[in-house]
Amino acid sequence: MSDPAEKFLTAEGRLHIESHIAEAEKRTSGEIVVMVVPSSYRYPLASMLGSLLLAMLIAIAATLFIEIEKFIGNESIWFFPAVFSFSFILFHELIKRVPLFKRLFVKDSDMKEEVEEAAIHSFYRRNINNTADHTGVLIYISLFERKVRVVADRGINKKVDQNVWQEIVNIITAGIRAKAQAQAIVAAVDRCAAILSTHFPLKAGDRNELGNEVIIGRD
Repeated sequence: MSDPAEKFLTAEGRLHIESHIAEAEKRTSGEIVVMVVPSSYRYPLASMLGSLLLAMLIAIAATLFIEIEKFIGNESIWFFPAVFSFSFILFHELIKRVPLFKRLFVKDSDMKEEVEEAAIHSFYRRNINNTADHTGVLIYISLFERKVRVVADRGINKKVDQNVWQEIVNIITAGIRAKAQAQAIVAAVDRCAAILSTHFPLKAGDRNELGNEVIIGRD
């Protein structure tokens, strides 16, 4: 199965974003990193609970409304477990493979928590916290959960209110809904640079400490 994170941005879209990151960082000593992941967690319980519930409903309905005794007589005792087992396997694979169905069995609060945790993990895993002045920013986009998280390093957090980053989140989520994700990320990068340049203007001798490439895939 193809990776939705790979399909999320075209090659042209990635290059467009990466060139804007390079241009944006000419205005600030801050470092901007964009990361796109298919999901922040696999949510195995969603497949298990969803398939259990749906298989139970199908098996009960089939037992109540199909007069199976007419066809298999005394062997009808095996009808319920047979239908349940078949339905469970079918729905388990379906929910596991189709994000739209899986989302039905995952609470929004759980998704928010997993995205938060994964974004912070990636922030440190990708060494975004290791810039000279601690001015790295991660724009983390998690597709399954349809959530965006902005993680800024401690140097930025001393001067920029955390609520400011909600604007970046809103720009990207609106763009994704409009199926203009590349343009939205470009706009978010530009806005992020504008915020950073106010407090962290470009310094003499500044160098590009983190790559400008869009990171695709979960850590």
